[in-house]
Amino acid sequence: MALPKTNPTQTQAWKKLEDNFNQVKELHLKELFAQDADRAQKMTITWEDFLVDFSKNRITNDTLELLQELAKEVKLDKAIEAYFSGEKINETEHRAVLHTALRAKENDTFFVDGKNVMPEVYKVKNKIKTFTEDIVNGTRKGYSGKPFTHIVNIGIGGSDLGPAMVVDSLQYYKNNLTTYFVSNVDGDHVNEIIKKINPETTLFVIVSKTFTTQETLSNANTIRAWFLQHASEEAIAKHFVAVSTNLEKVQEFGIEQDNIFPMWNWVGGRFSLWSAVGLSISLSLGYQHFESLLSGANKMDEHFKNTSFDKNIPVVLGLLTIWYNNFFNAESEAVIPYSEYLGKLAKYLQQGIMESNGKYIDRNGSKVNYQTGTIIWGEPGTNSQHAFFQLIHQGTKLIPADFIGFAKSLYGNQDHQDKLISNFIAQTEALMNGKTKAEVMQEFEGSDLSKSEIEKLAPYKVFEGNKPTNTLFIDQLTPESLGKLIALYEHKIFVQGVIWNIFSYDQFGVELGKKLAGEILKDLQHDAISKHDGSTLNLIKFYKANN
Repeated sequence: MALPKTNPTQTQAWKKLEDNFNQVKELHLKELFAQDADRAQKMTITWEDFLVDFSKNRITNDTLELLQELAKEVKLDKAIEAYFSGEKINETEHRAVLHTALRAKENDTFFVDGKNVMPEVYKVKNKIKTFTEDIVNGTRKGYSGKPFTHIVNIGIGGSDLGPAMVVDSLQYYKNNLTTYFVSNVDGDHVNEIIKKINPETTLFVIVSKTFTTQETLSNANTIRAWFLQHASEEAIAKHFVAVSTNLEKVQEFGIEQDNIFPMWNWVGGRFSLWSAVGLSISLSLGYQHFESLLSGANKMDEHFKNTSFDKNIPVVLGLLTIWYNNFFNAESEAVIPYSEYLGKLAKYLQQGIMESNGKYIDRNGSKVNYQTGTIIWGEPGTNSQHAFFQLIHQGTKLIPADFIGFAKSLYGNQDHQDKLISNFIAQTEALMNGKTKAEVMQEFEGSDLSKSEIEKLAPYKVFEGNKPTNTLFIDQLTPESLGKLIALYEHKIFVQGVIWNIFSYDQFGVELGKKLAGEILKDLQHDAISKHDGSTLNLIKFYKANN
């Protein structure tokens, strides 16, 4: 069963939403709360250790019902069924999209081309477990007999962003191994990492599905050459492992077959941290924490698959993005985690969301006549309050924001946690209510300013408010809760892609620049220069003149 192919703007629900938008667009959130004392309760979903409050959105009950009607009209339910059943919903690449199988229970069944892939998934998981335990316990040692102390993950895109984000987010749970990530082909990057490691005690994990990715192979070969300055060719087998499908290329590099962890083409790179791509996660945190991460994601999978749309967290959040993107013309969304641990979350979601849904051709092969995709950005609070919040509060752009907070801290410093969460809650209240001119004038009472000075200054201190936010309040940051959170956003991506009638799982947009880079590389390294536009030609000549 292929995905439905419905232009959302041609549905009855879309036309009703346009009418509803005209009724709602000038309403203030303060009015909506004044009209319904139970609004917060009605627009909050509690599930396991998650509380999701979406009441501070510029919607009415009618809006919510119409958004759910839209989801039904484009057959989101059938799409979810196809998503989980192994149908080749990545039609442009003729692949299934089954990262959900990687975190499923062992007795579950997921079929690809008529074959249940779960035995293969668990075979790889057991290999990850055994390998992790051998490295962490010191059973498996380096070429000089010393146990490993450092891990270097070499990859790019999903082979870097996912593992790096998780390891960073869960550093509280880390073991004795120190982990670094090399991704950029910038030679300064890899050399800065080399300065920090000892060849005798470092394990290198090369992550590349094809083992041909330019950035990854360049970094891997640079590290290999450095390593061979200190050790023999035979030592490569002890210090280098690969996550790849290209056995021949990996073995040419010097990596033994036993040290190759397989991948599958039904797992997209930006959804691959749950697979052997997550080997560095397992090594950094220990296998049990990696397993807990997978378990959390699986729980969110079950919630998404089995919950009615009105109580389904990814569905509700996905529909709200449609509402702001396609009716309010809001082009970006901010993700603000009130945890320094989640400093890389927005960066990770940028790839997941913008690479998936940055498409202008629909599933019928036609150019869309509506906006798809959203620009994702953000940083942890409270730091971001002292940076870009000015734009959200008083700028001219409407920027919906997700606020993510944890009720309990990990180190138990209650004073710090109280201050953190007071800011977390206060910002959504301030964004909703704003500050009226009357309230500003009241603040000036008793000041030394003259009446004319107050009148002149007052407009600058007014906040319109009515800025929409979602609040995701989670009990505590654990491997399991992080797994749930990541899977939530994965399924939100899916919901949006289904409604926008686009293929979310190919990524052809990243390929043209890579192809041209290969051609320009020849121009940089040889005397002859191929044909280019005037600007590109000037840039090539400038580089060659300075090298």
